[in-house]
Amino acid sequence: MDDFFQTLLTTMTSPESGLVILFVSATLAATLLPLGSEPVLLALLAFHPELLWPALAVATVGNTLGGAIGWWMGWGAEKWVTHHLHQDHITLHMRALHWLERLGPAACLGAWLPIIGDPLCVVAGYLRLPFWPCLAYMAVGKALRYGVLVWGWTGVLSLMGQPA
Repeated sequence: MDDFFQTLLTTMTSPESGLVILFVSATLAATLLPLGSEPVLLALLAFHPELLWPALAVATVGNTLGGAIGWWMGWGAEKWVTHHLHQDHITLHMRALHWLERLGPAACLGAWLPIIGDPLCVVAGYLRLPFWPCLAYMAVGKALRYGVLVWGWTGVLSLMGQPA
């Protein structure tokens, strides 16, 4: 495992490879896989601070793509549920998710939240909320999260007397 991380860090010293690794990790992190892209983003910026804006854009696009994958998974799950589950189960699920349906696509603004953000995208697809507005809200939420993360991290570094 140590060799894997050593290879990953060595590969990230190349700006192009680092952006590709960031995109893949951000995409996978926004699916239901238990991954995080934040350490990859911060490591890339530690190696290449000049890539701040491209890295933020790549992370946001990758994470939004992962949210879109989740939305489509939910869309497909809705078809499966209606064909395979008893009506009582479907009614229970719909009642439990009624508040999300009332919020509409704006609920996807919370896609950045830890633990519930990724399932939120799946549920949006399950409820057949409009795809493009959901995607736009996901992108805004995810961009704000990455922006706050980088801003906070550079603030911590400056407090420690290290260059950002």
